[in-house]
Amino acid sequence: MALESKKDWILMATARSPTNIAVVKYWGKRDEALILPINDSISVTLDPSHLCTTTTVAVSPKFDRDQMWLNGKEISLSGGRYQRCLREIRSRAGDVEDEERGICIGKEDWGKLHVHIASYNNFPTAAGLASSAAGFACLVYSLAKLMNVREEQGKLSAIARQGSGSACRSLFGGFVKWEMGKDSTGSDSIAVQLADEKHWNDLVIIIAVVSSRQKETSSTTGMRESVETSPLLHYRSTEVVPKRILQMEEAIRTRDFSSFARLTCADSNQFHAVCLDTSPPIFYMNDTSHRIISYMEKWNRFEGTPQVAYTFDAGPNAVLIAPNRNVAALLLQRLLFYFPPSTDTELKSFVLGDQSIVKDAGIVTKEDMDALATPPEVKDNNASTQKFPGDVSYFICTRPGKGPVLFTDEAQALLHPSTGLPEVSYG
Repeated sequence: MALESKKDWILMATARSPTNIAVVKYWGKRDEALILPINDSISVTLDPSHLCTTTTVAVSPKFDRDQMWLNGKEISLSGGRYQRCLREIRSRAGDVEDEERGICIGKEDWGKLHVHIASYNNFPTAAGLASSAAGFACLVYSLAKLMNVREEQGKLSAIARQGSGSACRSLFGGFVKWEMGKDSTGSDSIAVQLADEKHWNDLVIIIAVVSSRQKETSSTTGMRESVETSPLLHYRSTEVVPKRILQMEEAIRTRDFSSFARLTCADSNQFHAVCLDTSPPIFYMNDTSHRIISYMEKWNRFEGTPQVAYTFDAGPNAVLIAPNRNVAALLLQRLLFYFPPSTDTELKSFVLGDQSIVKDAGIVTKEDMDALATPPEVKDNNASTQKFPGDVSYFICTRPGKGPVLFTDEAQALLHPSTGLPEVSYG
């Protein structure tokens, strides 16, 4: 029994989980406590090399309470969402034995032991980049590994959902569907993988981080107000989304980018129309967001077929999806033409992630950016070619990615193996 053994041991697990971007949006709950959605949703998991949460969880008989640190700062675990996830995982915990270290934890012991949690996001928190999705997915996944929970990933997704709805989709890589389910307990409201990250590995994703500030209206508050006041939301969830889900599944299955792009853009625009239809109206996008949409629409119309899909979650940041590397290079050229960095920003800190896309675009120095030609879709139509330096904070080049992974190297832990407290610095 763990509580009868010596008190100085610490057992840890460290994992990394990706974020995801919905191409058919989740917006609105039918049950606030269990986080049960009013419609299905579909997302693309992003490469965790570029956007992820890393979490270390530790247990020890010498810990006197549950504690958590996010990005180096202690936060409260008293909130209902954290408590639900901890309770659900503890109730499913199994026996854990480490003979070499003399640790033996019976499943009945977990309720008496406290945990320390350290979590780090390598991207802005609460800025519309689904940090809570990666965070709760990583929390549930790492706790499940630490406590020897023998549940399939779909069942774990139902626990992560109770922390943050979109977190259930981050338990898988590639293309993921969150099934709204019908059961009032939420047992069938789970995530399922439609296709892994290798299924459509030509896709390239460029994120324009317009603002990394925390949004004024949280997703939780916004959803509640939309459910209470927006007639468009109810029409969308009952009439539009069920058909769109089927069409999106088919577009993903057949790798039909034209259909994928049209559906993705239409769903993003309708989601933000719902926000405007809410009383009082919610404004997640800003002028820069609107300009990005306008430029992408001009390009798509000029070519006669979609070159890029755009989507915006609950924030101003644009997620732009190109069908292949060649189009991605053209996309990045356009983005840097319209939204160059401010004069004191270096290129390497302005375009992050997959640097091979930058090379494909022929951009090595800031001088290369200054020499970018006017895109033909505006040049030939006498449209405005005004540039907006500094309006985009930075870009991230990425791709579809895999689901959570457990680290075996203790050096990657965010908690000190002897104290169970956060390391001095990490990231």
